[in-house]
Amino acid sequence: MDKTKMIHGSERGHGGIKMTPAAVKILETASHLFYWKGINAVGVETIASEAGVTKKTLYDRFGSKDQLIVAYLAHRDEQWKTHLHQSLANVPANEPLHKILRIFDALGSWLAMNHQRGCAFINALAELTDESHPGRMLIFEEKKWLKQLFADWLTQAGVEEAEAKSEKLLILHEGGTVAYSMNLSTDVVTTLKETAMSIIGETEK
Repeated sequence: MDKTKMIHGSERGHGGIKMTPAAVKILETASHLFYWKGINAVGVETIASEAGVTKKTLYDRFGSKDQLIVAYLAHRDEQWKTHLHQSLANVPANEPLHKILRIFDALGSWLAMNHQRGCAFINALAELTDESHPGRMLIFEEKKWLKQLFADWLTQAGVEEAEAKSEKLLILHEGGTVAYSMNLSTDVVTTLKETAMSIIGETEK
């Protein structure tokens, strides 16, 4: 598969950015540096140097560091959702509670795949203190999306108080990410799934 399509699913990235080979390399490099070193700690000069391009090329492709941050978060969102959908692929459509539990399995495998620094979105939110920054809305929407997914499947399963319980499941999901990144649990996925079933008020079948 064309690597540009692996980045954003098409030749156009977030905001209509043309994902040329140089743009792909810049985004890959920025994504690694932003996640592991922090958004504010990494400047465009470092990103350009590490990607093997000029600052002019970086600005030509993405326009600004802020837009590169948005592209990074959008790319991260797409990666997570692809991983989640693949994890859910073999769960029957008529088993919504199993789908909910599989989300926590997917989280465990995601974190094990070189994502030990925790949630990229929460990390980014802590650094993007300007409330008008376009990346913040993307972060909020990502969390709302997951909460709604929980709510939809709880409703489908006929669970009472689906909305309130979806909020608790989201908080559990985020807390599990923190526990894993800090090595505070010997088996975080099992703990998450057991707690999720307690929240739901059902016993796993």
